[in-house]
Order: sequence, then C-alpha cells, then structure tokens
Amino acid sequence: QVQLVESGGGLVQPGGSLRLSCAASGSIRSVYTMGWYRQAPGKQRELVAVLLSGGNTNYQDSVKGRFTISRDGAKNTVYLQMNSLKPEDTAVYYCNCNAETTRLSTRGYWGQGTQVTVSS
Repeated sequence: QVQLVESGGGLVQPGGSLRLSCAASGSIRSVYTMGWYRQAPGKQRELVAVLLSGGNTNYQDSVKGRFTISRDGAKNTVYLQMNSLKPEDTAVYYCNCNAETTRLSTRGYWGQGTQVTVSS
C-alpha cells in the first residue's frame, strides 16, 4: 500500500502565498505521476496541476502563472507553490499519485486533503 500525507494548508489573505507538500510512503517500488486536485463546496473535484513521469507539467488554466508544481524524487514528495491566491482558490486540496508497489501493482492513490481558505 501507499500512503500520501499532505501538509501546508491554512487561511491566507487574497494575494498571499501558501506551499503545500505531499509525501508518499509505504511499499513503493516506483512513483510515476504526482499531482494536486481541489474540491470546493458544491463543486466537483478538479485537476489543479500534475507532474508527469517524463517531467512535463499540466496546469488548470485558472492557476497558470500563479501556481508551480515540483517534486523531490528522492523523497517521493510533491509540492504546490501557490502565489497570488484568490478567494476562488478556496477548496480542499488533494494530493494524487500513480505508483507501483513492491507487489508490482500499479494504481492511483489519494491523500486525505488539506483545507486552503483565501479570505480577508
């Protein structure tokens, strides 16, 4: 099994910054894609940013130029640097990864979520 533990959420004023972290642990043989999703109240979960195994990144249009996803491969940790935050960025942010375990099983995993609130 693979566990994802997120941290870094909180309350921030509009225009502020936060950095989310997500560490993958467990019976990991290899971690492929890692990314962040978010879900606001009454809305569906949506992709925020993803870092593909080849190093390419994809961002939701609304966060381009403000958010940056990065990864520490040695630690199986993914980060989301969020700048110029807006009230519409308020949501629960979930970490996701696609990983292969030592039992040679590959599937997606989710973290428990971390709340990000942007408000004055």
